[in-house]
Amino acid sequence: MRKRKYRRSGLLYEGDEENPLTGVANLFDIAMVFSVALLVALVMSVQLPELLSPTDDVTIVKNPGQEDMQIITKEGQEIEVLNMTEQIGGGTGEALGTAYQLADGRVVYVPEGKNESGG
Repeated sequence: MRKRKYRRSGLLYEGDEENPLTGVANLFDIAMVFSVALLVALVMSVQLPELLSPTDDVTIVKNPGQEDMQIITKEGQEIEVLNMTEQIGGGTGEALGTAYQLADGRVVYVPEGKNESGG
């Protein structure tokens, strides 16, 4: 009569776990998820979730009236950054509206013809 030898193995035993490079793919996946979460947290901390929306158009003025002022505009998927320069623009044109500075320092632009009350 022959004896059979049974190999004892656990429920989670797999033969390819001996390869040390199998965990590298998992580390890459974790790094990608972490970087996307960090990007979303950064946009939310600036309190501008409109930058993530593909349909919203946004204009941001950073450091208004200072030497390092920037105007950031987002139209659809295109983002444009305009830096302040010492150059003076000139030419002819027409007034498009009025800008008001609020008590807290924010500037509100009201296009001409859009300031009638709706009620």
